[in-house]
Order: sequence, then structure tokens, then C-alpha cells
Amino acid sequence: MSEPSLYDKKDNMREISYEYSNNLANILNHLGISLFFTTYQAGKLGVIQVKNNTLDISFHNFEKAMGMAISPTQMAIGGKDWVYFLKNDAKLAPQVEPPGTYNACFLTRGGQYTGDISIHDLAWGEKELWIVNTRFSCLCTLTNNYNFLPQWQPNFVSAIAPEDRCHLNGVAMVNGMPKYVTVLDRTDTPGGWRDNKVSGGCILEVPSSRVITEGLSMPHSPRMYQNRLWVLNSGHGELITVDIASGKQEKIIALPGYTRGMAIFDKYAFVGLSKIRETAIFGNLPISDRLKDELKCGIAIVDLSAKKMIGCFEFKAGVDEIFDVQTSQFSSPLISGPHATTDNASQIWSLPANSK
Repeated sequence: MSEPSLYDKKDNMREISYEYSNNLANILNHLGISLFFTTYQAGKLGVIQVKNNTLDISFHNFEKAMGMAISPTQMAIGGKDWVYFLKNDAKLAPQVEPPGTYNACFLTRGGQYTGDISIHDLAWGEKELWIVNTRFSCLCTLTNNYNFLPQWQPNFVSAIAPEDRCHLNGVAMVNGMPKYVTVLDRTDTPGGWRDNKVSGGCILEVPSSRVITEGLSMPHSPRMYQNRLWVLNSGHGELITVDIASGKQEKIIALPGYTRGMAIFDKYAFVGLSKIRETAIFGNLPISDRLKDELKCGIAIVDLSAKKMIGCFEFKAGVDEIFDVQTSQFSSPLISGPHATTDNASQIWSLPANSK
């Protein structure tokens, strides 16, 4: 399938083509969910859902779209300089044309300017949104008084500075608070992690900064699921689990791409796959030796109980990297982004019920 007239924010045409396994629609239907993914290269939020028993994909413009956080009532999307907030108008959703098509309606309702802080993972906490602020090597939240409010930094990072000292990039939440984070190395110099990116990665506990495990290759996307810690060992293209007490790593599966972005639902992991184009950062990684020019871009579906990849959504052209992958409990969500006209979508207004 292809989308020959997909426009980016600057009105440049981008042809996107993709293929997917025959079972993907059945899996999403069975689970009653939809898939969300971001790609900063193309500046898109993508939504994959099932309509009339066939797979449907839509794209929405968000400049340098990266981390996402999705709940039943709201979404947050990290962009180049902003965090965008979308609210679910559940009462409006059934009324959107054609009536009865959608069971959620996420409408852009605001944004907060952070400046370019290289937003990676986002997560809804017990009270607020948590942001992995990679440029400033910290976890932060938002406040109207400042660009961001630093809340935690690894104990080896000596200053909050825009220097990407350890490439803090992922967070796993437990009981509504950050509990584990991924860094590419324990360094305290500007971009210091780059020298040992092949094996310097580790997982730290929050707030203690205790090292849970180390020796990883560019780890991303730590997730707690069923009392187990799952993480992408991206430089190897792997999904692994880590024993929190011992630090022992177990490889679940090696996948055909640079792994980044993961959502786990039921017995399935939906894992983002990317090709490696930027050799200055991603060159000389173990996955390059394993797959060379055969890397794929898309989303792999992994059966965790069988430890097998059972399906894939693959981009054949137009998109080379996936940043984040999330699921939504809504099978048919409508998204109205900040650039509805550029998205070739109808403008949607939400008004109080007593408006005349």
C-alpha cells in the first residue's frame, strides 16, 4: 500500500509505502486496541487501526515527533520545541462523521514550549507528566514559570546543562513514579557517552542511581510489565528482560532492525524497528554486522510467551526510523493534530453542551 500525496508541514510531498502481515488486523481486533507510532525524521504521528476489518493508517504532522504518553483521557506528544497535549472528547467521538465510526476523539488542546531539550520517553505519572530530558540529562516535569522543572538526575551527572552527558533516554514507571531509566553510558562530559556506545549502556534505579545492569548497547524503552523489566538492547536489535535483583539479562528475541520504542499489551510486544542512516551516531553497532543492509523499518509484533516475531508492519519507502510505539485501548480513535489542514483532515470544534 502507499500514500502518494502525504504532505509534511512545509507542503513537500512524501511518498510512503508499506506492507504488513495478514494477521495484524486480526491481532488488533482481538485485543481491541489501536497502535500509535512516531517518526521524527518524517515529523509524523501515525495511527494504525482496523476499519471494516481492514487495516487503516493515518498520519498527523508534529514537528520532530518523538516520545508519547497515552491515557484514556489524554495524550502528550514530545516535539522539537514543544510538548503537545490532546484531550479525548468522549461525548463528541460518536458524532463525528460518519456517525458511529470513532470511539475516541483526541483533540489538540494546548502545548507548552520547552525549547529543544531532545524529549525522549514521556509517561503519565500519578499527578503529572514525566519527561525524559535527554539534552539536560535529567527527568523533569512542566511548570508555567520555567521551560521545565528538573526533578532527578543520575548521581554521576554534576550539573543540569544542555550537554547530553549520558544520553538518558528511557523511563519505566512503577506506581505512578519513575523507577528505572536507561542511559548510554555513565559519563559527565558533553556527549561523553559516544565513545563507548557499543557496550556502555546501563539501567539505573530511581532515585538511588543504583546500577541494575550494565554492558548494554544503546538501550532504550525500559518497561515494567507483569513484574518484569523489559528493555530494548538497541545496538544488538534485541528485546531482553533484566532480573532487577541480580542484573541478569535474558535475550527474548533478536529483531531485524535497530530497536527503539515499545508497547506491551496482553502477551504481545509491539517494537519499533529502524534502519541506520546516521553513521556518526549509529555506525559500528553489533546489529550492523549481523544484518548489514537488511535492516527494516516498521513495527514488529512479538509473542512474548513463544519468544517469536509473529507479524510486522514494514515501511518500504518514505520512513526510515521509528521513535516511539504506544497502544491505545480505543480501537477506533480519531486524532486532530495542531496542523489539521496540512493533514488533509477536517477541522473539529469541541463546544460546551449548552452553546447556541
